[in-house]
Amino acid sequence: MHIHGYNFHVLAQDFGIYNPILDKAKYNLVNPQISTTVPVPPGGWAAIRFQANNPGAWFVHCHVDDHNVWGLTTVFLVENGPTPSTSLLPPPADLPKC
Repeated sequence: MHIHGYNFHVLAQDFGIYNPILDKAKYNLVNPQISTTVPVPPGGWAAIRFQANNPGAWFVHCHVDDHNVWGLTTVFLVENGPTPSTSLLPPPADLPKC
C-alpha cells in the first residue's frame, strides 16, 4: 500500500487476521521503519502510524494494478490544521472559475 503526500512509520506486519489484543505486542514502537509504501502480506495486515498534517485529498492505493480495479484504493481527506504550516493557502483572487 502507498499513501501519497506522506511518509509513515511501519509498526508491524503479519499474516492472517489482525487480532487487536495479541498483535499489539508485535508493534515496533522504539525504532519503526519510515516509508511511503508498505508491503502487506497475502491474506495479512500491516499497521502504520503517521500524522495527518498535510491538508488536501491524498490517494491511497495498492501497487498491484489488478488490486486497484478490485477496489484497493481510497482517498484521505485531510482538513486544514491550526497553524499556517498545516493549512492550505486560499486560491488567488484571479484564479479562473471552472
